[in-house]
Amino acid sequence: MNKQVQIEELESALIARAKALADEHLANARRTRDQIITDANERQRLREEREILAAKAAAERTFRQRQQAAEIKQQEEIDRLRWDLVQDVMSRLTAELERIGKDEKTYLPLLRQLLAQAAGVIEEKELVAELNARDHARLSGSWEAFCRDAGVKQRIALAPDPVAGLGGVRVRNANDTIRVDNTFEGRLERLREALHQAVMERLFASTAAIGAIIGG
Repeated sequence: MNKQVQIEELESALIARAKALADEHLANARRTRDQIITDANERQRLREEREILAAKAAAERTFRQRQQAAEIKQQEEIDRLRWDLVQDVMSRLTAELERIGKDEKTYLPLLRQLLAQAAGVIEEKELVAELNARDHARLSGSWEAFCRDAGVKQRIALAPDPVAGLGGVRVRNANDTIRVDNTFEGRLERLREALHQAVMERLFASTAAIGAIIGG
């Protein structure tokens, strides 16, 4: 084999090798490019997922905030309605007490009971009872008999001047150092917290409250 042939063969081998190396580098480049594209796509996917998750979280926060605001507003409305109901029941209760005060058949036995109960708390022999104007006019002429019928043991004088109120009686000792307020208003005030709680819990009718007040 002459030198020319050897040179041509060497050149051919070099060219073939160069082509092989080029093909290898091209394949590596393609793989690298594909990996870059894959990695970029993965990063893009992860970024999109994070953005979606962030958007969902923000939407959930906004939803919860709006829901909480709506619940607070709803609770405020419910509380207002409950308070209106309480006030309505208390108003009806006052009207019912006023009605009872006008019904002598129902009221006078109750007034005797309230008088005896108040007098029994004060351990003195001389007491004074205070009534509203209606009861004062109604009983001033038969007060001693009314006290006897009530079963009180002390002597109870009727105060000359009536007091304001729906009904009931306020009893005090002679020097006004001890006082028992058994007027409707006094008993209402003492039971106000319990009445409000009962109304809130059960929204009972005003007639049920009457029993709690006058039954003591």
